[in-house]
Amino acid sequence: MNNYFGTDGIRGEVGVEPITADFFLKLGWAVGSVLAQKNNKPSVVIGKDTRVSGYLFESALEAGFLSAGVDVGLLGPMPTPAVAYLTKIYGATAGVVISASHNHFQDNGVKFFSDKGFKLSNQDQKNIEKQLQQLMVSVSSEKIGKATRHEQSLEHYINFCKHSFDKNLDLSSLNIIVDCANGATYHIAKDVFFGLGANITVINNQPNGFNINLDCGATNTQNLQRVVVQKKADLGIAFDGDGDRLIMVDSQGELVDGDELVFIIAKAWQSQNRLKNNTVVGTKMTNLGVQHSYKNLNINFIEADVGDRFVMEQMQKNNAILGGESSGHIICLEQATSGDGIIAALQVLEVLAKSGKTLNVLKSEVQKYPQVLINVKTKEKIDLPQHQALQQAQLEVEKTLGETGRVLIRASGTEPLIRVMVEGRDLDLVQQSAETLAATLG
Repeated sequence: MNNYFGTDGIRGEVGVEPITADFFLKLGWAVGSVLAQKNNKPSVVIGKDTRVSGYLFESALEAGFLSAGVDVGLLGPMPTPAVAYLTKIYGATAGVVISASHNHFQDNGVKFFSDKGFKLSNQDQKNIEKQLQQLMVSVSSEKIGKATRHEQSLEHYINFCKHSFDKNLDLSSLNIIVDCANGATYHIAKDVFFGLGANITVINNQPNGFNINLDCGATNTQNLQRVVVQKKADLGIAFDGDGDRLIMVDSQGELVDGDELVFIIAKAWQSQNRLKNNTVVGTKMTNLGVQHSYKNLNINFIEADVGDRFVMEQMQKNNAILGGESSGHIICLEQATSGDGIIAALQVLEVLAKSGKTLNVLKSEVQKYPQVLINVKTKEKIDLPQHQALQQAQLEVEKTLGETGRVLIRASGTEPLIRVMVEGRDLDLVQQSAETLAATLG
């Protein structure tokens, strides 16, 4: 069992173990040592989001890698999916992202990619965990790694994004508001969308180290919704702090979440005979109404555990090219090897450009069931299967909902939370049911 790795790398509060400089120093050494066991002269690239602690952990990881004899390429502020792409472009043995994704600046963490741009395997993580238990010993001075700064990284990634969009189309008919969450897309998004002809207004693109994800971005879209309506824009696009999530807003100011966006892409790709194996991968959290909409189109829906690494596993297992989560992690596997907010947005915009339909109309083609999600903070780990009061309450709720609804209760893989989700056709009943279940954990 891993001691440090969660569902998406290692994450926590800055200054609290393991999110400390000394741990990141040893982590860099441990990862570098594992890489050196398989490669004669390993190299890594390191990117980060815009939180202030990124400077600290970038330096610590760099020193750890160098002490293990690994060469380091520094990318600077860069979206998580950009690091996955640039790992391949620069021929690195691994890619590293310093980020806590959608969390606020007080948290930070790290994610790793293989030389192919995919998240590290469970076995790789186990090997790193094992190496972390060893005494840190630097290589001899003649074998210490070298560090360089890759100055062309932004240009490479911007061009990569633009090339994922149909070259016979442009976005000149669209007025778009883009919310960068004061995160890693702040210096990229405008160039991508403006370069494809869109009329762009960018908000929350002034990071100061402390305002990442603060009342903005994919996890807080209220301001974006207001701006879209006020400026009479065609749509809004929201990324999270590290740019691997996408949430959109239609011209009416209504949210279009990851479930709906994946459906919009899937329906279009199916009509163009582009949807490989006629299959889409979602998660246990994918809205039941969306699942029924796939069934009506004879699209196979595969349910993965929550987390984009599990979505990716099922995509590869079922030879699928499209998958995602309601939270906005969307993987378009023919375009990118990980969830990429900008790439996913471009696929949706391509559907708009080809169909001539508005985002509001496309959203209306899938009917979601009301869903209520309550996050219950916990001070200590709760054994959900052994929580008798919760088990009894869940049985009663499921009996009441019948076949028109469902319950999903799970522990967060990245935060001290229990997530209680209830959905069904009757919103009042769903809300009441979710509150009843949450109360048993309070």
